[in-house]
Amino acid sequence: MPDVSITKCASYEKAAVMKSVGDAVGLLGGMERFVRRGERILVKPNLLAAKPSDAAVTTHPEVTRAVLALIKEAGAVPVVGDSPGFGSARAVAKKCGVLEVTDEMGVEVIELATLVIAENPGGHTFRRLEVAKEATECDGIVNLPKLKTHVQMYLTMAVKNLFGCVPGKLKPQWHLSAGVESRYFADMLLDLSLYLAPRLTVMDGVVAMQGNGPGNGEPRELGLVFAGTDCVKMDAVAASVLGASWRDVPILRAASKRGIECRPEKVAVAGEDPARLKVRDFVFPPQSNVNFTSRLPGFLDSSLRKALTSRPHVDAGNCTLCGVCVGVCPAGVMEKTSRIGIEYDRCIRCYCCQELCPEGAISPRDGWLKRLIPGF
Repeated sequence: MPDVSITKCASYEKAAVMKSVGDAVGLLGGMERFVRRGERILVKPNLLAAKPSDAAVTTHPEVTRAVLALIKEAGAVPVVGDSPGFGSARAVAKKCGVLEVTDEMGVEVIELATLVIAENPGGHTFRRLEVAKEATECDGIVNLPKLKTHVQMYLTMAVKNLFGCVPGKLKPQWHLSAGVESRYFADMLLDLSLYLAPRLTVMDGVVAMQGNGPGNGEPRELGLVFAGTDCVKMDAVAASVLGASWRDVPILRAASKRGIECRPEKVAVAGEDPARLKVRDFVFPPQSNVNFTSRLPGFLDSSLRKALTSRPHVDAGNCTLCGVCVGVCPAGVMEKTSRIGIEYDRCIRCYCCQELCPEGAISPRDGWLKRLIPGF
């Protein structure tokens, strides 16, 4: 049985999406392989922020509809849930069109909001995880990510989407404790994904996001639906289709260090041939968000860090001083006066501010010394 399947989907027209998603899941054995009659199944889309579906920020409602229909046909009971970084799951679902679909299909939308401490003795780095009780109480999870760039994690795909199973108010704390270097945050995300162990992942790549993702990039038509039983293998295959190496993606590098297979050529893929789907000129975020200056002598760090790394930059012309970035900053280094100020010496480069800025006014900017080192 293949680990990943890929099907083409030319548009978000309802019938086209139903066929593409149905074919992708069918290549893996059909939904009956993953859910049983009467089970309560959490469907976890990407509901990052309250933006319309054509912004490519959230999982498209038609992809959500197709997966919900397959689960119901298999006799299970789906519920849709997430914990957005800002706002409620229901509010985001309403804005992006998912709520209309769930209301039409009689599917409940729940908030992943109740904290439980999960013992994770098999974890590589994090032996205790803070997760939403609502996610752990369901019989199983079907993961429904959107294929997007991510300024800190390079790409957000199957593994990263499960961060939505951490209650929203705790996300900044995780960024603070694990986000100083992207490798620590990647290790946490990988431990979380392996702990939650979704039964199936269906990824919306019909229209992806490139550039300044995950909240303010540009839509990029790919016309693809991915399905898989293994989040890491799916991420490796999807990254290769976009033209990225697994070494470019912190989560995949973390997986490789644990001996988990990340080479896309070693993954069993059904449906479309990934080698024939290579995307040209996909715009990735800068590969510059690892704080490599932690390896320098301490007396050099403060003077070189800004020059040798990227940092969030606020475009005053687009900033409306709404204060969302100040509220979500886990390190508490942003201040709103007549402008948004950032204390860069204490900034952990987690890019929560960039991710959730409703105006797209924040983007990564390389330090002056980094700009002088080609390919660094």
